[in-house]
Amino acid sequence: MKYRSTLAAWLSELDGSRLARILAMRKDAASSPEPRSVGELADRLQRPGSVALVLPQLTLPCLQAAEALAALGARATRDSLAELLGSTSPAAVHALDATLEALSDRALVWHDGNEALRMPTPLRQAWSTPLGLDAPLEELLAGTASEELRGMLAVLGIKPPSTKQQRLAALVEHHSDTERVAALVAQAPAATRKLLEQSGGSMPRQSLFVVFGAPGRDLQPGARWALDRGLLLQDRHRYGPVRMPVEVALVLRGPDWHAPFEPLPPVTQLAPITSSEVEREAAAAATAFAAHAASVLSACATAPPTRLKSGGVGARELARLGKAAQADDAVVRIALETAYAAGLLARDGDRVPPTEAYDAWAEQEPAEQLAVLLRAWRDLPLTPTRARDEDGKALPALAGAPDCGGCLQARHGLLTAAAGLPAGQGVKVASELGPLVAWHRPLADDASPQDTTPFSTVIREGELLGVLARGALSPLGAHLAAHADEELDITARRLLPPATTTARIGADLTAVVTGTPSARLATLLDSMADRETSGTASVWRFSAGSIRRALDAGRTPDDITADLAAGSATALPQPLTYLIADTARGHGRVRIAPAACVIHGDEPALLAELAAHRALSKLSLRQLAPTVLVSGSPPATTLAALRAAGYAPVSETARGTVRIEKSLPQRAAAVPPPRRNVGRRGPRATTTRASDMPTDTGMDVLADRLLKAPPTAPEPDPFGSGVPFATDTEEIVAGYAKHLSYSDVRQVAHAIDTGGAITVEYIAASGNRTVRTLSDLDLDPPYLDAWCHLREAERVFTLSRIHGVMPA
Repeated sequence: MKYRSTLAAWLSELDGSRLARILAMRKDAASSPEPRSVGELADRLQRPGSVALVLPQLTLPCLQAAEALAALGARATRDSLAELLGSTSPAAVHALDATLEALSDRALVWHDGNEALRMPTPLRQAWSTPLGLDAPLEELLAGTASEELRGMLAVLGIKPPSTKQQRLAALVEHHSDTERVAALVAQAPAATRKLLEQSGGSMPRQSLFVVFGAPGRDLQPGARWALDRGLLLQDRHRYGPVRMPVEVALVLRGPDWHAPFEPLPPVTQLAPITSSEVEREAAAAATAFAAHAASVLSACATAPPTRLKSGGVGARELARLGKAAQADDAVVRIALETAYAAGLLARDGDRVPPTEAYDAWAEQEPAEQLAVLLRAWRDLPLTPTRARDEDGKALPALAGAPDCGGCLQARHGLLTAAAGLPAGQGVKVASELGPLVAWHRPLADDASPQDTTPFSTVIREGELLGVLARGALSPLGAHLAAHADEELDITARRLLPPATTTARIGADLTAVVTGTPSARLATLLDSMADRETSGTASVWRFSAGSIRRALDAGRTPDDITADLAAGSATALPQPLTYLIADTARGHGRVRIAPAACVIHGDEPALLAELAAHRALSKLSLRQLAPTVLVSGSPPATTLAALRAAGYAPVSETARGTVRIEKSLPQRAAAVPPPRRNVGRRGPRATTTRASDMPTDTGMDVLADRLLKAPPTAPEPDPFGSGVPFATDTEEIVAGYAKHLSYSDVRQVAHAIDTGGAITVEYIAASGNRTVRTLSDLDLDPPYLDAWCHLREAERVFTLSRIHGVMPA
């Protein structure tokens, strides 16, 4: 059989259907344009970024098998992998084969001609110490001198060959024999055996001892015996942690030790359900969410939410939208995030108004509206209903936080886990889906720290949207998981009733709409009544204030009556017609006109002349009474214009008395004597002024004094002086951190370039002001990745929210 050690060679022997399957499973790595050859496809599949995108999509057994293969290295075969994982029974072997097939479908594992299992280099490097095991003996001894190998072989009682490669091969052959290594460890002194057992069970980076200096110095008891026989190794420079080859570690862990391998998902408590029950509950939830989402976006169209200075829609605006739509916070957040992702909302300055696409969306049926939001929810790179951060502080919506790949995988894992439940069965408690999500997506992010059970936030989102019902995946969720958009639209139209175009208006001045009101009906009732409830049935209430609001918008009483009659399933009740007539009768009896100042006098003819004067038309004069005019210009402008036209007006005070215009003489204030060192820092800063020089000083003396003067170069100020930035990092930081002075920008850039630490004053996404000490800064505009000493964890900071910098 032809030896296949490379991915390209393996791919070249696959048929077209298998290659198409790999491309379908690895859309992230083999994106358009299509690869022109097998070699190009293999190159794409082996890129480190490709593996980083695929790993979060793997199930728990796939990750466990891949880590075990990385630990075995070049010695990996199907049999050795099965032995390491303890999968020797027929059922376990079948599960392992299925796992290897799943990895093979993603081109992560393949067989070569000698039945060895190969894997791409980036995948093998994904674990620095797979299973807590160090590298093989051959790799650890690569830099060892030939004389040292001869010494190890001599101590082991093996005649050393003549060349270094032969000596290395002999030592590797000896340590690969499990019985020989076990016998050698049994002969070791008690202190050495204890040391080997401790090191064999720990990860190499947690090694219990470190060697510094020459051999024999600073060694723990028993270490020298193990080092002489190659059971432990130290690097060629005689310093650093002592390392244990994987062959020795596996012998010390014993024949009963096996790497973790869970080929089957966790067992959950199931209950029988029928498809009609699932569809009925999913339809109710989806209908309620569609109605609430339409109400939330309608409220955004009426009064776009205002963004916080730190970014995002804060708790106050969320509460306002929730009150207007009669929806809770979770529904409002999902509606905003999905609408923004679908292009129905957009940031515009300090507000988030609807886009033109919203107008077309609002005219669609509820099923079509829901399908748009469901597809956006499936691909959201965040958890929309997460309302608190790790510190328990409120988080705004639409904050523009960095993408969370783990949050996306949690949602996909939920759909996959629910789709894998037996037909006609659902979990008794929805929270039991959490362990299943963790099995299907081990690297998913359980984003909300307030969750009492794993992934309870994303599970609750699925129930609100009608994706989950009765502990099982609904037809909507099944089409969503399969990316079957056409089937999703068809099922949504089947489950959700069409929009209601009429309301039942009662004598108690309420309008009740069952189901989801149409966009026209909702707009009509919102303009003339106040919404009280929303969901499967929506209720509006008419009042004098709501009717007055419609009259203020320019509607006449007849228009209001006619429009309500057209949208009512029955004749308008008499109390409503009386309310409209009574409100209209008192509407406009008092009027308010804008005016910057008032002109009045005792001669009606003179004021009429002023109102008709062409030269005064720019004042926008309007006659309210024979002796009263109002002007659209301020008093000073009006006074000057009348005087320029040849009139002699006088101004009045607020109390009606004549204002006396008297000009006081202006005098300059006493000028203080000039100060030295203005604008310079430090007690030793000095300047040389012309007054300090003798009047008879020659050019040579002046030049000598200037050369001997201390340097007083001005500090750079690229914000106004035009002096260029010192580094590119300073320019990038200054472009995003608008609140920082140039000295603060220099401190941040210096910490980034040198790896130092700084203390910053930071405005969190919740709007709270905190002081954080940061180190290990990594610039990723407009964000700053750093180690937060306050939280003892890595955090992502937005440069625009840094308002001050201090030394650490």
